[in-house]
Amino acid sequence: MSDTTAPATRTVDGLEIPAPGTFVLDPSHSHVGFSVRHVMVSKVRGRFSSFTGTITVADDPTASSVEAEIEVASIDTRDSGRDDHLRSADFFEAEAHPTATFRSTRVVQAAPGRFTVVGDLTIRGVTKPVELDVEYEGTAQDPWGNQRIGVSATTEINREDFGLTWNQNLERGGVLVGKSIKVEIEAEGVRQA
Repeated sequence: MSDTTAPATRTVDGLEIPAPGTFVLDPSHSHVGFSVRHVMVSKVRGRFSSFTGTITVADDPTASSVEAEIEVASIDTRDSGRDDHLRSADFFEAEAHPTATFRSTRVVQAAPGRFTVVGDLTIRGVTKPVELDVEYEGTAQDPWGNQRIGVSATTEINREDFGLTWNQNLERGGVLVGKSIKVEIEAEGVRQA
């Protein structure tokens, strides 16, 4: 249980933000999802069901940090055959590279309540810089006395940058699987004592 005597929020430059501290992601109230074009006409959506992460809020909000680890074998696109293919060497090569990681390197306030979190994303042993567009959703205390924060984040990555290059050409042009992956995160973190 968190320290309920500590203030949950503070005001910095007119913006109410969480008080300094470390928040651990609550996986049962968080979501790591993605979407990608399929046969050039629709989108396939999926998620990862197993992940961990921490958000460390610093005295200076731009000195805050984020770390996350995703078990790539936990991928779920609601099609077991496709999920097995995504775990294979054609895509994530989950046996050799069981986790994808993100570690922030910089936080920039983009607008009131919005931040750009720059960091290193590692997938399949390849590390590339990415920028997350992050929105602070608020702070609340749950019925058990835990302080919680909510954030939403989005980014787009090119899967081929990380060695996920498998594809098939379509008869009339285009490819089976798009290169651009839209990542959508809804994170709820619990303050640690």
